[in-house]
Amino acid sequence: MTDTAPAKNIATLSKLLKLSDSQYRLYDIGRLVSKLPKEQFEKVELNQLPYPTPVQGCACIAIAFWQKKSSQPYLWLLKLPLDEHGLLNQGARNHFIAIIVEALGDDLTQETSKKQEELLSSNPYLFTPAQYKLASLNSKIKVDLKQQPSQYFSPFKQYLSNTSGWSNWQDVGVQGITDFIARIKQDNHSELLINALPHLPDEVLSPVCSALENEQYPVALIDALINLFTSSLENTTTNAKSAQLLRAVAASSHHIHIKNMVEKLLGTPQVSTELLITLSSRCWQVLADKNILMCYFEHLLSNNDLTLFSSIFKDLVTIPLMRPIALGCIRSENRSPALAQAIGQLFSQT
Repeated sequence: MTDTAPAKNIATLSKLLKLSDSQYRLYDIGRLVSKLPKEQFEKVELNQLPYPTPVQGCACIAIAFWQKKSSQPYLWLLKLPLDEHGLLNQGARNHFIAIIVEALGDDLTQETSKKQEELLSSNPYLFTPAQYKLASLNSKIKVDLKQQPSQYFSPFKQYLSNTSGWSNWQDVGVQGITDFIARIKQDNHSELLINALPHLPDEVLSPVCSALENEQYPVALIDALINLFTSSLENTTTNAKSAQLLRAVAASSHHIHIKNMVEKLLGTPQVSTELLITLSSRCWQVLADKNILMCYFEHLLSNNDLTLFSSIFKDLVTIPLMRPIALGCIRSENRSPALAQAIGQLFSQT
């Protein structure tokens, strides 16, 4: 930053990064780990758009930035509050910028002193996401910056080839899994995973599904996961495995094959609470259809758990994609008596 651009004139994070002459990438790290286009984020910062994927009233954002002379990015992990309309809280964003400028001045990538470290570490808008999210984020950044994967990548790829047996998974690292999944469209990776999926022990399948939820991948892999999910439902003791497999298709949940799968699921007499929560928290895109969402709401109410219905409904209406559809459902003339009663109780509490 120069004398002609004092801190008080830095109105947005986007401007702060540009004035510091940094290259940068933005990622949403709330519900899923996904790229956040710069143009979209600039509109969010100007309150021209609500934040697309809020979590508990906040925008969870990762900013990877670096100087042209350095290929090693710095990372900010931010949790910024949103208002009741999903718009960015300008005061909180400005406060974050002020803390950064006071600590680092015009060089965001400088070596920090102890005093600067203390100032930065007390920043109330920084947070630490779950480890599996950090692993996926790290892998995505490496792919985007065309950097080599971690040392754990090759061992996991070797494991998927089943040269030493499926039970020998102890040396498989989560970072190797996310590095592989982040490169799922490269080489023969998708085919390798498809062949391995039916054989993976739960200790490996679980982190694989957690990594897959953040990626879009070829339809052949989508279909393989659908087949595994359908098979898992036939065993009533594997609700946890079914939920993991449902998580795995999260980033592809807008796909017609996933839509057909969920319609069949919701067409059954009973759906576990775990699967219902997974659908709304991670696969909300598949619920962006009035008929599917109406059916989903009926399943939520089938156990007379109004607390669960209330929390999920309130969460869904904060997502800009879902808000008009959810509100359309509760106003529908075709809503069931149970849904009408639940909505009545929901609004009587507010």
